Amino acid sequence: MSDPLRTVVLIEDDPGVQLAAAQALQIGGFQVLPCDSAEQAQALLKPDFPGVVVCDVRLPGKDGLTLLRELHRADPDLPVTLVTGHGDVAMAVEAMREGAWDFIEKPFASERLIDVTRRAAIQRQLVLENRRLKAALSGALLGTGRLIGTSPAMERIRTLVANLGPTGVDVLIEGETGAGKEVVAQALHEASGASGPFVAINCGALPETVFESEIFGAEPGAYTGATKRRIGKLEHARDGTVFLDEIESMPLALQVKLLRVLQERSFERLGGNAVLPLQARVIAATKVDLKALSDRGGFRADLYYRLNVATLALPPLRERREDIPLLLTHFAELAGLRFRRPVPRWSAAQMAAWQARDWPGNVRELRHLADRWVLGLEAAPTVAAAAADGADTPEAAVRATEHGKAGLEAQLEAFERGLIEAALRSAQGSVSAAAAALDLPRKTLSDRIRRLGLDAESFRLS
Repeated sequence: MSDPLRTVVLIEDDPGVQLAAAQALQIGGFQVLPCDSAEQAQALLKPDFPGVVVCDVRLPGKDGLTLLRELHRADPDLPVTLVTGHGDVAMAVEAMREGAWDFIEKPFASERLIDVTRRAAIQRQLVLENRRLKAALSGALLGTGRLIGTSPAMERIRTLVANLGPTGVDVLIEGETGAGKEVVAQALHEASGASGPFVAINCGALPETVFESEIFGAEPGAYTGATKRRIGKLEHARDGTVFLDEIESMPLALQVKLLRVLQERSFERLGGNAVLPLQARVIAATKVDLKALSDRGGFRADLYYRLNVATLALPPLRERREDIPLLLTHFAELAGLRFRRPVPRWSAAQMAAWQARDWPGNVRELRHLADRWVLGLEAAPTVAAAAADGADTPEAAVRATEHGKAGLEAQLEAFERGLIEAALRSAQGSVSAAAAALDLPRKTLSDRIRRLGLDAESFRLS
């Protein structure tokens, strides 16, 4: 079987030159896919294409430089070697500025073509392997999958997801804006082993006039402009999961129809008579207290009680501050990959300041901070600034009273404790590894652990 990483898309409109170049590359051990035009080649060149490109600059239709720009918009790391017979130095300079892997002038020796292509193939292999490893790391950070964190609150969420996922029962997720409700819904979907898709619907973003056709679908003639059958979200999610975000925004009139769907596990398309079975799990999410809303008449009580069979309450970020170092590390890694930037290091004091914030936007706000940090747009935080920006000063005062200490001293100790506990959990109780993560000498960290009365052994995974 041929190695896909030794595949070359060769774009050359001159039949003689194309044949000679293809033969040289084949002798060099490459599989060649010859193309007469850029348009023909683009059908083969998808993101993560496991090979390289050799392209003449002057082609009928789209030229090589235009193709280079378009390919690099989709995949900036794809090696593209440009070839010209015009000896144009200015064109060569422009090609290299546009990110060409190399530039070869006609006539060229076979050895030159093979050498340039071989180096490009090696680089492509390294890039694709790095992408694979980064994706694996992002998807399985500390073995937690999508649900990142070692706090007791997140351990409880993981347990609930593992228990509820395979049952297929409808679930209501409660949590503040940005707390990660859709992430939990996706985790439930994955834990179910469902073969169908995960279909997300934001009930607050759909106009009432199109809501019914979006959810249930519609037959031709059901409304003005309906010329063909429309498949709704419930039908599209067959053998999968429907996620109804911001369920509290659903119009009351449609809540009656949703209640009937959930009770009878069937529905009809708008303007149709055929009864279709609901063959999808329904997960709803809300950022408000649905019980209180239903008591005020803003949400149907019968629908609330129908949804409230299995409820999963997602804690806000301020209630699991010990997860912030892991979350920020994860998001910063993703941002570094996305923006092609190195991830700047942060100090223990900076992390303590981040842990002191109130985080009204929860995990979403933290992810945006990670993006700004990697882009160099986030100023280094301080504990004082975090406290002024809305840290949990009342709770810090309670802790201060409990320990018989003044406010600032108690806050600093609480931040230090949380940071060290998070590092020890991440290092599975290894003081040496935690010290390295915190950029502290091992003896200094050991002294602080003793002073705080912590037991490193208790953080080892059983």
